[in-house]
Amino acid sequence: MPDAATDLLQRLYLRPGFLLRRAHQLSVGLFEEGCRELGLTPPQYGVLTIVDHAGGCDQATVARALGFDRVTTLRIVRGLQERALVARAPSAADGRRLELTLTPEGRATLAQARQRAEQVSQRLLAPLDGAERDQLQSLLRKLCAGLEPQARTELRPPGC
Repeated sequence: MPDAATDLLQRLYLRPGFLLRRAHQLSVGLFEEGCRELGLTPPQYGVLTIVDHAGGCDQATVARALGFDRVTTLRIVRGLQERALVARAPSAADGRRLELTLTPEGRATLAQARQRAEQVSQRLLAPLDGAERDQLQSLLRKLCAGLEPQARTELRPPGC
């Protein structure tokens, strides 16, 4: 018969938040392993992807597109800029606004990272069969959509 301490531990491990955090840890670990040679983290990959998609966008657009706060986005952009993967320049339309673009090195790095990110996604979902993969992704989308109004940071894809 389980004791109270074991029961408490099991309840912790079965909490949805705990399981989501652990799944996130595993996902980040797989991504960092897959992109180690490129020196990219998942947030850096996200920023490169958004800047590629919405070239000429500003940091606020990137922050909203990823659900990041502006300080986090600034830190990531500066790191990518120091690595010459992203360039920041005043907007031709509004000189007060800084536009982000990928450098040629940034485009090349992102191209390599995309292939690796796809492999990481396959590894992450490998324990599930095809129907379970679809179900997990559907449930995660539903969970995020249902909780989005309560999020601390807005998630808004570029152009929306």
